[in-house]
Amino acid sequence: MSFDPAITLFSCHYTSQQSCAEEGSELEKLGFPESIKLVRVPCTGKLQITTLLDAFEEGADGVYVVGCPEDGCHNVKGSARAAKRVTAVRDALVELGVEAGRVEMYHLPRGLHPEFVAKGKEMDSRIRDLGPSPFNG
Repeated sequence: MSFDPAITLFSCHYTSQQSCAEEGSELEKLGFPESIKLVRVPCTGKLQITTLLDAFEEGADGVYVVGCPEDGCHNVKGSARAAKRVTAVRDALVELGVEAGRVEMYHLPRGLHPEFVAKGKEMDSRIRDLGPSPFNG
């Protein structure tokens, strides 16, 4: 049984700024999955664990974060802080008996790079394979 997943992407403003050119139409042209809702944040280091968990509570089947490269974060350590919080959410999901792969962190370069679209496609495929979130039932 296939389903159309709902995936929330929290992306660093600096990493996604060119990806959102022309109101996201550039992403659409490159085949970025429609299943992904992009939420731009000033810095992924400001994301809280509760924000990531709230995305699941609000209906997301999967959640991922795209931040700057760890050694090139615009806000010095923001991306590293985000990675630690994503790990904490993964651990919490496992404790609840939910697949850790429903949440992920990627460190990508700034701008509209093929990796940005590729990671979106990767998450879309992964969540389709995992199926609907157990929190949505």
